[in-house]
Amino acid sequence: MGIEEKSQTVDPEVRAYVYSLVSAYQVGGSSTFEDGRYVLGDDALACLKDLKRWLRLYDEKNNRLDVARCLAEANLVQGDLLEILAQWPDNATEDKLKSKIALACLELLVPLTWPLEIEDMRMTVNHHRHLPFLQLAQVSYKRAILHHDTAKILQATVRICLPSMAQSRSERSARDEGIIKLVLYFIRNVAIIAQPQHLPSRGDESEITRSATVEAFQKQNTFRLLLMISCNIGDDFATQDVVVLEILFHLLKGVDVGRLFMEREQLVSSNTEELRGLIQKEKAMLSGYARHGPTRHNRFGTLVWVKREGERVSTVSGQIALVGDQDTLWAMDKSKKWNKPKNRGRKTDDPSEHNEFDNSTSLTASARKQLRRFVEEFLDSSFNPLFAHLRKAIERETDRVLPVHTRQYFYLIAWFLRAERARRTAAKQKSATKPPTAVPDPEDESFAFVASVLNQETFILLNRHMQRSQDEKQWQDLNAGMKCFTQILLTVQEMSESPSEDDQEIAENIQNRIFYEEATHDRIIALLRSYKDQGFGYLDACTELSHVFLRMLERYSKQNLDLQVRSRRRARTKKKAKQATQGVSAEDHDQGPDAEDVAEAQRVTRERKFDFARFSARFMTQGCVDTFVAFTRFYADLSTEQLKRAHRFFYRTAFKMELAVILFRVDILQLFNKMIKGPEGLDPELPAFKEWEELVRQVFRRVVKKMQERPELAVELLFSKINATTFYLEHGYEREVPKKTPRPPAELEVKPGMERADQIGVAVSVIINQNKSDVLKWIKDLLSAAATERQSWQDAEAARKSLLKDSEEAGDEVVEVPPEKEDENQPRAPSILVRADTDDRRTALFRDKHLRLLLALLNFQRLGSGEDPDASWIIPSSISADSLNNDLEAIRRFEFAPPSYEDGKSAEDFLRSKAAARRTRAAFDDSDGQSNASDGDNDFLFAAGGPTARKSTALGELKSRRTRRSRKEPLELDDEEIERRAEARRKAEFEKRKKIKSDVLVRDSDDEDDEERDREFFAKEEERRKAAADGIKRALMTDRGGARKRKSAAKRDRSGKRRKTDNSDEEEDNEEDDVLRVRSPSTIESDRRIQIDSDGEEEATDTPLSSQPLLGAEKTGHDESFTGMPIEISATRAGAKDTIMAVGDDEDEDDIVVSKPVRRNVRAGFIDDSDSE
Repeated sequence: MGIEEKSQTVDPEVRAYVYSLVSAYQVGGSSTFEDGRYVLGDDALACLKDLKRWLRLYDEKNNRLDVARCLAEANLVQGDLLEILAQWPDNATEDKLKSKIALACLELLVPLTWPLEIEDMRMTVNHHRHLPFLQLAQVSYKRAILHHDTAKILQATVRICLPSMAQSRSERSARDEGIIKLVLYFIRNVAIIAQPQHLPSRGDESEITRSATVEAFQKQNTFRLLLMISCNIGDDFATQDVVVLEILFHLLKGVDVGRLFMEREQLVSSNTEELRGLIQKEKAMLSGYARHGPTRHNRFGTLVWVKREGERVSTVSGQIALVGDQDTLWAMDKSKKWNKPKNRGRKTDDPSEHNEFDNSTSLTASARKQLRRFVEEFLDSSFNPLFAHLRKAIERETDRVLPVHTRQYFYLIAWFLRAERARRTAAKQKSATKPPTAVPDPEDESFAFVASVLNQETFILLNRHMQRSQDEKQWQDLNAGMKCFTQILLTVQEMSESPSEDDQEIAENIQNRIFYEEATHDRIIALLRSYKDQGFGYLDACTELSHVFLRMLERYSKQNLDLQVRSRRRARTKKKAKQATQGVSAEDHDQGPDAEDVAEAQRVTRERKFDFARFSARFMTQGCVDTFVAFTRFYADLSTEQLKRAHRFFYRTAFKMELAVILFRVDILQLFNKMIKGPEGLDPELPAFKEWEELVRQVFRRVVKKMQERPELAVELLFSKINATTFYLEHGYEREVPKKTPRPPAELEVKPGMERADQIGVAVSVIINQNKSDVLKWIKDLLSAAATERQSWQDAEAARKSLLKDSEEAGDEVVEVPPEKEDENQPRAPSILVRADTDDRRTALFRDKHLRLLLALLNFQRLGSGEDPDASWIIPSSISADSLNNDLEAIRRFEFAPPSYEDGKSAEDFLRSKAAARRTRAAFDDSDGQSNASDGDNDFLFAAGGPTARKSTALGELKSRRTRRSRKEPLELDDEEIERRAEARRKAEFEKRKKIKSDVLVRDSDDEDDEERDREFFAKEEERRKAAADGIKRALMTDRGGARKRKSAAKRDRSGKRRKTDNSDEEEDNEEDDVLRVRSPSTIESDRRIQIDSDGEEEATDTPLSSQPLLGAEKTGHDESFTGMPIEISATRAGAKDTIMAVGDDEDEDDIVVSKPVRRNVRAGFIDDSDSE
């Protein structure tokens, strides 16, 4: 490169300064006086520090690469820095000047070898100009460091940090920590540098490969440094964990673990099989090419026209078109090219080649042996401390942890777990071939070496990492997480098969934890479904994870039939911040399902029994099938294990789950046919070919059979299958989806304290605030039409009454109507049906709670059940036209002049739920009732309990009452009716307890005689008997007059008088007089209640009786005989309908019983009470 070109790429002034510092006079150079050896300059240390300042202050500060370009052109690294480190003798550790110069060289080597990454946001023209040159320069740096002629450069750099490492952690300064980290960063940089794929090579690439790096690390004691720091991490070292992680990642990524732990014979056999497979593939490729390739007889070209539909013609070149129609079409398809549009979306993955871990790397035999020894030592001593410390750092999100470190952490976990399983497998094979000479150590057979990544904390971190990577579409991070999860599952499976009972118990607990969370199951399915174009590495990882997870879960569910999983679903909670600030309770607000404005989602946890068939059916969707189809398209490059994985999934889908319909798609069938029949199909010599051939044959048989059963499948072969289509093709009819009955909204009411007009104003204001002016317009039109119709009916009724009055004045016969029945006989206006103008309005009449509130305030009525969405609204007959007009005017007034409220309140603040109001009242009543009951208990004269004077008949009456109830139609009680009856039962119980008189608390002093008190008592009883006798006489005297009145009433009935009765069979009984019963003393003492028979039902009333004994009961011939006997009166007036309130048993204390008078039989002046009536 000439000087003119150099001046075009870098500022000449910058180049002059840098070159002057690198000159032999300043830094140093070869000397003729020292036989050509390198000699330091006079100001070497100062020049090295100046060069470091130039890199820091010019390149880093200005985001440029000019100084690094000049240093690479001046050959500073190979010509000066490495020579200075090579001249540092091993026994010169005490020489401070040379130590400082070596440290200064290291401070320059680290930034010069730092990985160059392409960042689109920071890339400038300067970067694009210098980046290729610097990448090739770094390759030369690495070659010089690993293969220096006279010294071990890596070992020299390790010696720089030994004094700092020798000090304890508490005694180290920040400079010591920086020196240790600087050495580790230099080792990291050397491990990262590789030959760029898009740039030409300037030397032997084998000198900078992974094998050369491993061998150099082993020879120059770098592995010992890494092991020493890793095993003491957390004790003597703390901040160096991330750098060690990066070194391990770039050393181990892409290394085949299986081949790493193979013995020499196994490796030779594996290489032989691999070579045989490659030769077989080449042979199959050549045979397929020879079948259609050119020969010496077809030197001349061939051009064929193929006639297609619609008289179109296509041109095909080559003699393959002459073989057959199928070959001609195949040639046409092969000649087609499709320029697939590139994804122009944002790149979310790291574009750097350094972080790619899906590419495989081959190692030489010596490098494989040395790396295997290092890995085994690392697993035995350093794995648990390092990865436990890294997990804590990642959880704390410390500043030194970058997002790329989390990815490297999970990838290395997967790699080392696989290495541990491979090591155990190799040890088992080795012990199986040799006779056992000693008892194996239990510690060697346990999984304690990797226990730090098999705990619950790691599982939580892994699940969080996978979920976040999936949400943020960080596919490389998700790829590492899936690989880690897969290896954890395989390790746990191997632990469950271990002969150690402790390992089996630990594996059981781990599987229970993993499979207990249903969120993990959902994530596995989501990962398999979400594949699009993330690359083959991601595709391989997600298919392997789903295959291993499904297989292990199936095995575990069979062993544990009572497996429980914890699922989490959405629930709704109320926000209480606004209510708390306004002093309003949460119960005053709506709690309906449509209150999204005040509802937020939270997770509700519940357990349920696990059903593997139900879970595996979730894998059999079109998205999961498409992912495995995309994976199978790489069948030519897949291994036997990968082909078996895809085969197992398709077999489970088609035959185990009986969902072969999902595979009935043209592209899937074409892929299966190509794999077996070709061209370019599977090699018949493969072990998995027979299984695939049988699978494809059975799938095509089912396609033909299903095509005969369902001719519609001919069209569905072109499309993916949704669940409805799959069900129809399987069963021949559509799936019946049960419709869920919609829930009615919460019933609202206006808070008490307002007049009806103001309540209407609140409802109108709420509807206006919700921008539902069309609702108000519809209600106004409805009220206007209803008022007109109701006014027309009222006018017609008024005209009818006037005509009736005119005919009465003319002398026509008019039916006399009692005043008390005049209102009942008046004709009522017909109810007006509320008709919705649109379907949305019909839905709103059921769903819109504010509209329903306004209709309720207008006294509209809703017919039918409250949960019936098709129930109708009516305007009842009781609403007059004037009321409708008044309501219409009120709505119009509030619509154009909405009411304003104090304290900045809105109309919504005056609404509350009826259910909330009932709960509030119930809580208030319960608290009051408890206090009142407690106070009332103190006022009771006698407590409940004590012996009863007679045998209770409550059980028999309860059974008879239940029998009668069962014959009636069941009643649907609403909340208000239930609460009303409960309140009535509570009050009846309270009153009943007041009347309890127990013999337990009766004292002997109650039996003492008191003549004055007895005299007053008997005098009062005498007055009561006389009053009762006078009442009976008046009743008997008025009975004859009542009979005459009934005869005249019967004549009027025959002349056409209207009568309203409840039952035609009881017309005469409703007009009968009262019943008077005369009883003997024994009867009075045994039963003190009158049984009144009416319609086959028995009701009881309690009537107070006299306590005096009965004398002269046999005298019954004249009126005077009634003065000496106790009597019971059911009613005191003939012809009246008396209502008797009876408190029955405990369960029916709120029933109201209407007792109808019974016909009396009067014979010879006596009242005959017959049982038949």
